[in-house]
Amino acid sequence: MKTFDKLTFKQLLSTTIREKDDSYIVSEIFSRFASFQELLDVTEEELLSIKGIGKVKAQQIIAALKLARLNPSTAEERFVIRSPQDAYDYLRDMQYLAREEFVVLGLNTKNEIMFRQTVFKGSLNASIVHPRETFIPLIKRCCASAIVAHNHPSGQPAPSREDIEVTKRLAEVGKIVGIEILDHLVIGAEKYISLKEKGYL
Repeated sequence: MKTFDKLTFKQLLSTTIREKDDSYIVSEIFSRFASFQELLDVTEEELLSIKGIGKVKAQQIIAALKLARLNPSTAEERFVIRSPQDAYDYLRDMQYLAREEFVVLGLNTKNEIMFRQTVFKGSLNASIVHPRETFIPLIKRCCASAIVAHNHPSGQPAPSREDIEVTKRLAEVGKIVGIEILDHLVIGAEKYISLKEKGYL
């Protein structure tokens, strides 16, 4: 049986929906669902939210995913988070973003990353970064804990009052739903600040 890696699956997906490997639809799928496990767990509703994907294409993609899921070699080696530095190393690419993005990393009981998802784009605000958008993917994938992060395009990672408010709000919700927020990283240019280390978690 053919072993599926991310490149192989990208080619399978492109062929299935008759799109080029670098087409908008294929690129958007792999951008939104960054890890292989996240791709395997994608729902038809999530696919329909992508411009250019209708019900037929969504069903074709789900069918391709089912084929990949049947192969025992689809599980990729997962990145383990042991410290804030590990999380920063995994999210270091965020320093190059032109605007703020709020990202959630879902972890299992071994602190392995199960998925990475951007849940908000734009200036961070406690009323905009809603716990619902943060915790829905965590609950859906039965995560044990999570790390959240956002970038400061200015390059300076000093947390703002809004950053601290968002952190506390998410931590409170995490206690209620049983998914601990382990840390909130603010990522700047080649540096970061851990709100856990600063005592806000």
